[in-house]
Amino acid sequence: VQLQASGGGLVRAGESLELSCVASGRIVAISLWGWYRQVPGNERELVASRRISGNIVYGDSVKGRFTASRADASNTIHLQMTALKAEDTAVYYCRAEISTTDATGPFREYWGQGTLVTVSS
Repeated sequence: VQLQASGGGLVRAGESLELSCVASGRIVAISLWGWYRQVPGNERELVASRRISGNIVYGDSVKGRFTASRADASNTIHLQMTALKAEDTAVYYCRAEISTTDATGPFREYWGQGTLVTVSS
């Protein structure tokens, strides 16, 4: 199983950007998916995450500006980012917990390689 994130780039403050992450390989079930970000020297922080059958949880700093989504039965997740700020500059990672054997598990954690978002002020 691999997660491939894309869509990062350089934008100006106030602009929008959309990230995508495609999961490929033998995927039987996904129990959790989400986005995290990391600035060099800082810990990786939650952007948005959803456990299947639960609500999407957003980090406080992105609430109201970012929207995470996944189409039903799709192996692609998206992160729509609006009203971007300089402090949103980071490497963004997608994460998923995936079972390759059975719909009930066991589930293993996978991370994408990261995509850089740079917001100029």
